[in-house]
Amino acid sequence: MKTYLVTGGAGFIGSNFIHYMFEKHAGSVRIINVDLLTYAGNLENLSDLKDNPDYTFIKADICDTEAISDIFAKNDVDIVVHFAAESHVDRSIRDPGIFARTNVIGTLNMLNCARCAWADGEGFKEGKKFLHVSTDEVYGSLTDEGTYFYETTPYDPHSPYSASKASSDFMVKAYVDTYHFPALITNCSNNYGPYQFPEKLIPLIINNVLSGKKLPVYGDGKNVRDWLYVMDHAKAIDMVIEKGRFGEKYNIGGHNEKQNIEIVKIIIDTIKEMLPADDPRQDHINYDLITYVEDRKGHDRRYAIAPDKIRAEIGWEPETMFPEGIRKTIRWYFDNTEWMEHVTSGDYQKYYEEMYK
Repeated sequence: MKTYLVTGGAGFIGSNFIHYMFEKHAGSVRIINVDLLTYAGNLENLSDLKDNPDYTFIKADICDTEAISDIFAKNDVDIVVHFAAESHVDRSIRDPGIFARTNVIGTLNMLNCARCAWADGEGFKEGKKFLHVSTDEVYGSLTDEGTYFYETTPYDPHSPYSASKASSDFMVKAYVDTYHFPALITNCSNNYGPYQFPEKLIPLIINNVLSGKKLPVYGDGKNVRDWLYVMDHAKAIDMVIEKGRFGEKYNIGGHNEKQNIEIVKIIIDTIKEMLPADDPRQDHINYDLITYVEDRKGHDRRYAIAPDKIRAEIGWEPETMFPEGIRKTIRWYFDNTEWMEHVTSGDYQKYYEEMYK
């Protein structure tokens, strides 16, 4: 049985990855979830695993050397999957310091604690792996249609968030080059799916449509993103851990490029289609809810991932195209209105922390 240390496992992508791993590898993996439970960390995402003997939750700060070292000392960790990060661009513009602390110093601390725990003479113990989860935003912005981000694309971050993630990527690379540390990096496109905190575009629009609230769209709404269904991402990470080469980075994209305004209109149309014809909310769901707002500072125009390398070396391809994925996502939010109420009220955190005492 392999022991995984997952940082940020109570967040959106981390919790989906943990669900995926227990569904795919039940009985052969043990998972330790380390999360500080900031505003976007939600133990309700994993409430069904509370009594699973192969699952452990530890509330800790990835910047806390003593706490992280203690986890390594008490557990024979085989694989670290490092999701924990501040990730909202708007928040990074308002408070860059938090992003530098968590994303750069936190990653450095995780690397150093793992390096010390796994050291074996001049090298490292057999079977140890550190996978650092990053973003396509480190590459900057594409201006020409038909161009894509490759693993060889020079870094050109434009926001404090993307700059902090670029810095953390370089720190991982430095550990590989300096210590021959057994690490890999993945850079993914925009994720969507269940359990996503409603500050991000898709859950925000779903929630606002259902509530009859205005739908804020930055600038002219024509910024393009490549959308990746979160469970496809989880599968990709699992496959990179199994087949990836140390020191390499792998781009993970969804082959789903769309303008932000397209996403908003698709969500409106899909919700209207999925709701019963006599649902009273049908009356207020229309394009009149769309409100254009002042553009974000340093707003990148277009992201597009070329996942050629991961397809060729690992054998992974996205399985969920956007029409299917958005319906699955909307259906999940339809079926989990209580979850949305909890995360938007903030009451969930105290309740679910009590569950783990």
